[in-house]
Amino acid sequence: MKIAFLSPEYPHPNLGPAGGIGSSLVHLSQGLVQLGHPVSILIYGQKKDAVFTESGITFYAIKNIKVKGLSLYLTQKKVSRLINRLYDEDKIAIVEAPDWTGFTSRLNIKCPLVLRLHGSDTYFCHLEERPVKPRNKYHEKRAFKKAAGIISVSAFTGKLTNQLFETNREITVIPNGLDLDAFSQSALTSDAKTILYFGTLIRKKGMLELPFIFNKIIALVPDATLVLIGSDSGDIKTGSASTWALMQPLFSESAAARVSYLGKVAYDDMKAHIEKAAVCVFPTFAEALPVSWIEAMAMKKAIVASNVGWATEMITDGENGFLVHPTDHSKFANRIVQLLLDTDQTAAFGSAARITAEEQYDREKVAALSVSYYQQIIDTAAI
Repeated sequence: MKIAFLSPEYPHPNLGPAGGIGSSLVHLSQGLVQLGHPVSILIYGQKKDAVFTESGITFYAIKNIKVKGLSLYLTQKKVSRLINRLYDEDKIAIVEAPDWTGFTSRLNIKCPLVLRLHGSDTYFCHLEERPVKPRNKYHEKRAFKKAAGIISVSAFTGKLTNQLFETNREITVIPNGLDLDAFSQSALTSDAKTILYFGTLIRKKGMLELPFIFNKIIALVPDATLVLIGSDSGDIKTGSASTWALMQPLFSESAAARVSYLGKVAYDDMKAHIEKAAVCVFPTFAEALPVSWIEAMAMKKAIVASNVGWATEMITDGENGFLVHPTDHSKFANRIVQLLLDTDQTAAFGSAARITAEEQYDREKVAALSVSYYQQIIDTAAI
């Protein structure tokens, strides 16, 4: 099957910056190629138009058309023309796109389009209890309603999206996948007192809760260390240009001395940092199904994470990790301390987490489920 992905991001040196959607797309597209399916990736928002092929994937970089008040509309027209040309040339049979900002709302294309829910702006604003831009909600709802099929990376995200858009669409849950061979534990020994967070430093991921949690940890385990990896982000609520700047004064003096912020690290280097950690922590308020959690699970890491929404679909509290609400600083800290001091439990959680990753998040399994769904949509469109 000839599959195209339309996306605002993909982690590649020739393309712009990428986040979670891009990371999940890497694993899905590579899984499809391994199964023998030709893959095209169309990335809009680029500095110039370009076409190149790498590792069996054809990339189409798309430069947005910039005309005041008409940029989105004209870029959507440009993307529609490209998709229709590729379809007419028998280079693609179906297109998948993410729900973010509803870019597909006005596409006029000949082949079926599947929307994969990674979390729209409407979804994240709801979870963060802040207003959504009316324009974004309009386009996201329109894109959701007109898509030929809907995949959600978690049942929670699918159900909540239906509620927010006041619809009752049938949604198929297919989680994010991962190259489990690339994220497997080697012989490197972890530091028994190192706590790792990796992801964007932003309020919605609990970064303004983490200092208070770590302050309590240091009071109980003075030689613990906290390592932070990821891009810094501005803060919508305060207007600060840096979440890291907001975090620093929240650490106690003794805790601050045990914190290392490494900034953004190359994706290929992340495995070594995960491997060194004893415990990975994710005190987030808003996700859909985070790839970072899967990466930690695949590498047999004990996790203490948020208990919000999607989390129970990934982690069974007390079996392959601990789930705690991010604002319960004492309990969150105590669970981390429990794992730092009990290496047997840490190892048991890690082994159970790896089994979960193998059963649910192997990229070839996820790719195969996606292909089966695409075929259903293509068959339905042909009737």
